[in-house]
Amino acid sequence: MEIQRLVLPGPAPTVQDVARLCDRLARLYADGAAAVVCDAGPVTAPDLAVVELLARLRLTARGRGGLTVTGASPPLRALLDLVGLVELLGEAEEREPPVRVQEGIEPDDLAL
Repeated sequence: MEIQRLVLPGPAPTVQDVARLCDRLARLYADGAAAVVCDAGPVTAPDLAVVELLARLRLTARGRGGLTVTGASPPLRALLDLVGLVELLGEAEEREPPVRVQEGIEPDDLAL
């Protein structure tokens, strides 16, 4: 099981980088990669172009192998969380529990 590495260009990938990096990712899988680690460390100015790139990389990886993003800065983490791609970071998503939801009823519980 071979894990390959793909490094994103910094300080921010451009729209022109999307096709090139997706092709590179597809070649890594075609050459036998079981999973790819995408290093986002060089990305110091995350914007929507980075989100588009990561979304397209995720689509390219679908059905071929795993894709995990490492080295994400706090601003990139926040941006990925905002658009629903935080799972690419390989971390469990933390959510607030729903307000006023009772998880179970015990016979001794008083009604509210």
